[in-house]
Amino acid sequence: QVQLVESGGGLVQAGESLRLSCAASRSIFGMNMGWYRQAPGKQRELVARIGSAGSTNYADSVKGRFTISNDNAKNTVALQMNGLKPEDTAVYYCNINFLFRRKEYDYWGQGTQVTVSS
Repeated sequence: QVQLVESGGGLVQAGESLRLSCAASRSIFGMNMGWYRQAPGKQRELVARIGSAGSTNYADSVKGRFTISNDNAKNTVALQMNGLKPEDTAVYYCNINFLFRRKEYDYWGQGTQVTVSS
């Protein structure tokens, strides 16, 4: 069992920045971490992911504006969001994904609201 706690959401104006942070209750070394978001009436979508080897991938809509990073020593993963747009408004969820004894595990945080006004 892994608990994930997100923080850093809020209300900002278009063009401003926010930094989301996710703290895990255990070591994240060797695990895949990601940020997803869900806007009202839409499906949850991948925003950014960082693999166990440090490789990253981003949704096309956030490339060049968002940066995902992790800190294995602190068991945290962060999402730096610059140049925010109203369409970035959503609940953002932290995710951890890993294999253990050939079984895949997925855990989610409770979500943090990001609202961008125009």
